[in-house]
Amino acid sequence: MSPAPTSSPAAESPAIFASPFQKLADLLAPHAPGRSPINLTVGEPRHPVPGFVAPILAAETAGFGRYPPIKGTPEFRGAVAGWLDRRFGLNGRIDPETQVLPLNGSREGLFFAALEARRTRKRGIARPTLLLPNPFYQAYAAGAAAAGCEAVLIEAGPETGFLPDLTKIDRDLLDRAVAIYYASPANPQGSVASRADWREVIDTARRHDFLVFADECYSEIHRDGMVPDGVLSVALETPEGFDGIVAFNSLSKRSNLPGLRCGFAAGDAAFLAAWAGFRNMAAPQVPGPIQAVAVAALADEAHVIENRRLYDLKYAAAERIIGTRWGHRTPPGGFFLWLDVSGSGGGETAAMRLWVEAGVRTVPGSYLCGGGAGNPGEAYLRVAMVESLAATEEALGRIVETLG
Repeated sequence: MSPAPTSSPAAESPAIFASPFQKLADLLAPHAPGRSPINLTVGEPRHPVPGFVAPILAAETAGFGRYPPIKGTPEFRGAVAGWLDRRFGLNGRIDPETQVLPLNGSREGLFFAALEARRTRKRGIARPTLLLPNPFYQAYAAGAAAAGCEAVLIEAGPETGFLPDLTKIDRDLLDRAVAIYYASPANPQGSVASRADWREVIDTARRHDFLVFADECYSEIHRDGMVPDGVLSVALETPEGFDGIVAFNSLSKRSNLPGLRCGFAAGDAAFLAAWAGFRNMAAPQVPGPIQAVAVAALADEAHVIENRRLYDLKYAAAERIIGTRWGHRTPPGGFFLWLDVSGSGGGETAAMRLWVEAGVRTVPGSYLCGGGAGNPGEAYLRVAMVESLAATEEALGRIVETLG
């Protein structure tokens, strides 16, 4: 098979707008699991919910009786600005009044941001583009579709360190871009952008006048000694500062609170001001009690450190059980394995075998990518390391037994 192109327009392909989990459900529905099921598909943290959550919600229950402001509470914005400052060394440069917005989790923000980018950028261009890494998070593609933008997929495979390489994109596509989605740590590969990587993204975006949407929701899930840099800290070193730069994050991964639906966007004040006006008409607000939980969560690092310790135990188990099979390496960030199972027939075939023979539910890499016959995820299988250590060890053992 000839190699897939580094980047390709994908607006006409319905495959990139399909839920990978629905596709997997359709694939496996006719088949019973061969053993008691272990589900390693959804990137849903299953470590314990922090103990401070329930008491805060109980104390703040009355807040559910009021409509919250779209810009969030001063306490929430201040907590976000303070955490960003401590985590990324921003020297107090994030203004909580103008450079922070609450989100119902990063997913809805990443989706709605595409609409605002299209509304305010390059209005005279007939065929605007949105640049997506390939593999990609489906919210990016949904945003492109809703905004009426051509989704351009930038392959992020082993030859580029599993990060998108903007130098390989046609100038025409860059000139028509309204924004790029760029994730670090990447989902699913776990690669982490260096400061030089971020600087290249920022410089390219400014040369071609498009926004940078930095998806950093896995920023706190990393291995010891591999703390990811953030886009805001790199942007701060440029004369333009945060202009054209928006970072997205949430409490879902950091604090094991995917059901809380609380995140934030931070960065370009002008973009956030315009976006807040649009969101006030169309987007969901974050309830006050939820924001109160976020304030406490952002002030506490002990539960985050424990969270990383639990993931490290599971990656140590993977090193022991899988070894170097399927190109396995412990990724610097995130909580997935991205396994090259081409020797077992590719991701879809391997996922089917693991379910039918071993009861282990995983996601074919092709379901997380676009590209038709040149789909860069065809060879891969995504395994979410979100279960307990015991369940993870059992699942990894079954994977080795089944695929060998």
